[in-house]
Amino acid sequence: MTRAMGAAMRRIHVGNALSAFGLGFTVPFLYVYVAQVRGLGPTTAGLVLAAFAVAALVVLPFTGRAVDRRGPLPVLLAALVTAAVGALSLGLASSPELVLVSAATLGAGQAVMQPALATMIVECSTAETRTRAFAMQFFLQNLGLGIGGLIGGQIVKRQRPGDFTLLFAIEAAMFLVLVAVMATVRLPRQPRIGDVKPQAKGGWRQLVGNRAMVQLSVLGFVVFFACYGQFESGLSAYGVEAAGISPSTLGIALAANTGAIVLAQFVVLRFVERRRRSRVIALVGVIWAVAWLAAGYAGLGHGSQAMATAAFISTYALFGIGESMLSPTVAPLVVDLAPDGMVGQYNSAFALVKQLALAVGPAVGGPMGATLHGPYIVTFVLFSLGITVLAMRMGRRLSAAQDSPYRARERARVQEQSVPVPGPVPVPVPAPAPAPAPAPASVS
Repeated sequence: MTRAMGAAMRRIHVGNALSAFGLGFTVPFLYVYVAQVRGLGPTTAGLVLAAFAVAALVVLPFTGRAVDRRGPLPVLLAALVTAAVGALSLGLASSPELVLVSAATLGAGQAVMQPALATMIVECSTAETRTRAFAMQFFLQNLGLGIGGLIGGQIVKRQRPGDFTLLFAIEAAMFLVLVAVMATVRLPRQPRIGDVKPQAKGGWRQLVGNRAMVQLSVLGFVVFFACYGQFESGLSAYGVEAAGISPSTLGIALAANTGAIVLAQFVVLRFVERRRRSRVIALVGVIWAVAWLAAGYAGLGHGSQAMATAAFISTYALFGIGESMLSPTVAPLVVDLAPDGMVGQYNSAFALVKQLALAVGPAVGGPMGATLHGPYIVTFVLFSLGITVLAMRMGRRLSAAQDSPYRARERARVQEQSVPVPGPVPVPVPAPAPAPAPAPASVS
């Protein structure tokens, strides 16, 4: 990695932390703000949360091509300005219509940031540094969300609407500060759609024809559906209804998840980057199956309330360990599967899959977690084991460099060292001619 790439990467990581910090100020309090502070009721609050997902689903199909055609930086700057406008207007909105429009604007900006920032990380990293770069991104995102939510929770009071307006104003300011930071980034020149060879111009048709990418997308949907799509819906409803978990304990469980990620991210990184990506993902499925079994013990077991609480918190911590293994694995794999000039489209496609899972997950898991406690646990244990099966099947379609880049680089390095260095060809020296035999003496 060159010095210029390193400087750009540092700014990108600062941007990731700032954007996550701003989101942490508002995301945990959206429902309370819309339903109770603005007095618009739970239905409007639910529509606001749905507006985020719908806006993402609308803009993401077009984001990847814009990133590949124009570059990730202009797209990111436009997304940040859009998100800042949405955040500020949401803090000032009082009618249902304006709240929904503001939420959709904020959601669209947030959705576009993800593939744009991911593509910038790709352009400022090498194959050797990319895994650690994505691990650092995930680490900073969770740290920023955790700190933002902690500070935001200390600022707001439900009886003071002005506190929430201040939170959204701070979020908008974070996005604008990020605009100033990102405007100074100088990315290395990368090929765009107009520059690449014809076989990389297939767009969505070529992406769908990439069987390994299709399998990774299916796997990604199951991953986000079985984990992220349950955090604030089905799993929390199950904890309250089946395990008797208090709302304050839910907050501790979420903190345990973030803490596990922050503590484990760089501990597991060395383990992860030396092993096959497909097997790392398969191991995550096993860890999450254990997490769901712990949740099952919390709600369906016959232990004490203290044991149930400990088991439920450990569920979130185990999810965090699995997430810390996925972050340096899945995102670089998406990049390695993308042809030249299509990294933005592949990142956007995977972000679209994530949004679909996050939209479907709460709709399915919420009612099940609240009422069908046994079937809910069994269903998501099976989904977690499905992650293991899908990962092993996907591994058969990956090349050695895609599935285990570290081993491929080490093998290439050994081969380079074993090739003899060419030198001057020795010229054979002729052997000296044998001395003539002495003539026999004459007899007189």
